[in-house]
Amino acid sequence: MRLLHTSDWHLGRAFHRVNMLGAQAEFIGHLVTTVREHAVDALVVSGDVYDRAVPPLAAVELFDDALHRLADLGVPTVMISGNHDSARRLGVGAGLIDRAGIHLRTEPSAVATPVVLPDAHGDVAFYGLPYLEPALVRDEFTVEKAGHEAVLAAAMDRVRADLATRARGTRSVVLAHAFVTGGQASDSERDITVGGVAAVPAGVFDGVDYVALGHLHGCQTITERVRYSGSPLAYSFSEADHRKSMWLVDLDADGRVTAEPVDCPVPRPLARVRGTLDDLLADPSLARHEDAWVEATLTDPVRPADPMARLAERFPHTLSLVFAPERAQDDPQVSYARRLAGRSDQQIAQDFVAHVRGAGPDPRETAVLREAFDAARADATVREVAR
Repeated sequence: MRLLHTSDWHLGRAFHRVNMLGAQAEFIGHLVTTVREHAVDALVVSGDVYDRAVPPLAAVELFDDALHRLADLGVPTVMISGNHDSARRLGVGAGLIDRAGIHLRTEPSAVATPVVLPDAHGDVAFYGLPYLEPALVRDEFTVEKAGHEAVLAAAMDRVRADLATRARGTRSVVLAHAFVTGGQASDSERDITVGGVAAVPAGVFDGVDYVALGHLHGCQTITERVRYSGSPLAYSFSEADHRKSMWLVDLDADGRVTAEPVDCPVPRPLARVRGTLDDLLADPSLARHEDAWVEATLTDPVRPADPMARLAERFPHTLSLVFAPERAQDDPQVSYARRLAGRSDQQIAQDFVAHVRGAGPDPRETAVLREAFDAARADATVREVAR
């Protein structure tokens, strides 16, 4: 069976101030063409269809158009909700849409109810694990500790139990939306840390033939059987070096996997340039970036006059301007933001405690801080879903 694995469409999302709906529509057209021209047997979409729980109308219309075009192809599609989606909204009408060959899996209670598709070698069972927010699904999976690994392990136990009841030789595909250990993150993904931990080990998914992951925006291979497709479009300058693609996966009669990337259309290349303003305007080696979307980091010790206007004369698509004067780290003018770069909320809070009283938090206090951050994030998730 030939699968096309994609995820993280983020319909409705902009890139800085650029409306990406046209590029997203171009991607949908490319997706439909790929399904048709590569004789794909099933399409899997591993979450974050939308960029937020209540997407703009134009994004909903684009998704509706995608569903109709995929249904017209007669190629089954299996799709799960991600952490940016409202599972309830995405899943509306799932029973009816199912009849058109579009299988939406948004309910945690249905993780062990696969979409079973036959080919010449027998059945392939597709299990959809929507994004499982630990605080919201701990009762469903009866786990003692609400963490990503615990709820995903419990969900996979249900998957393996169902798979064991099926005919010998049944192959299996799992769709999941999670941060798996070994994956490389970017600035585009929303933080899903719980209890100080965001990642789960790939071993959680043992026992199935292919795991189609979503959440991380870079196309990457965790193991030969566990892969991220990544987002089809870049949504931050941290993705400047990404190769935006989908996985074309062949699953043979014995469940062996072969996969090759299929490139996605690039609306405009990304470039990150760094230096003094005068150097950026004069450096001939930067000519190749003059038609790119540009993030410019200026290292001038004193902020120059009209930097964006001057940059735009050479780089008309400059979208982001960062000031990072080259000073010694102990210079009092080093910005607060630079001192905090790369540090988690938990680490910042612990540093604040140490600054205020002269000693960092003890293990009990560290646990209290972690619980507070987890509760705040879970509350924000509940309010987002309820909108």
